[in-house]
Amino acid sequence: MLEMIINPKGADKNPSKMFFIGLIYASLSFLLVEWLFMSDATLSKFSGWMVVSFATIFALPFMYYMIKREEKEDEQIEGLFGIWKVHSDAVFAFLWLFLGFVVAFSLLNIIMQDSNIFNAQLETYFNVNGEHATGAITGGGALLGILQNNISVMMIILLFSLIFGAGAIFILAWNASVIAVAVGIFAKYQLIQVPMGIARYMIHGLPEIGAYFVTALAGGILGVSIMRNEFRSKRFVRVAENSILLVFVAIILLVVAALIEVYLTPVLF
Repeated sequence: MLEMIINPKGADKNPSKMFFIGLIYASLSFLLVEWLFMSDATLSKFSGWMVVSFATIFALPFMYYMIKREEKEDEQIEGLFGIWKVHSDAVFAFLWLFLGFVVAFSLLNIIMQDSNIFNAQLETYFNVNGEHATGAITGGGALLGILQNNISVMMIILLFSLIFGAGAIFILAWNASVIAVAVGIFAKYQLIQVPMGIARYMIHGLPEIGAYFVTALAGGILGVSIMRNEFRSKRFVRVAENSILLVFVAIILLVVAALIEVYLTPVLF
């Protein structure tokens, strides 16, 4: 019923609308788990995954609609400039959706003051930061490590989006929840510090997440094309070439994000 009330059509024409949709979906996901499942001793152990799962379920109609529409347009274009001109609205729509997730998760995480609801995310955060602290890697070593990790995530998203179409939204919702935990820790669970915390992670996070959405779009439109066209058709070849170009753009974005994370973010924060 919810996907009928909040119609995905027209979201690409007004990408910023997706920010408010992300706020609604993330808030509903968080509150559903908090109110319905946290009192259960067994289900509460999986609360972090349940929040992400609900957010994914809510966002799937948007993701599916956008990928299907983009694939149809992709059959008519070629060249990097043409690809960006056609797909940029969808990428920005996904980025606004992600930002809505991050803001809602961050605010509710601090307001509710329930450290158990994001239990898996907290464990992930401390594991990652523990590795960084013990490794004491800086400069080029840190850059290569971040790039290796981010490209691994990119390949998983490509595989997910190719096999499941809109399935990559799960990984992106998970990343939004982990960032929300990091924001809460950085802000010391004070609401007034939330904007600074979000800025801390979004400076390099936006190009990084943008790369993931470009990758998800590449895999999604290729998957849809495989279902709709014969492998030797000119339409399929054009879509495949465009998907490769999108992956190339995603890699460039990941390099930019890693450079910002290693060399700019520590200076600013």
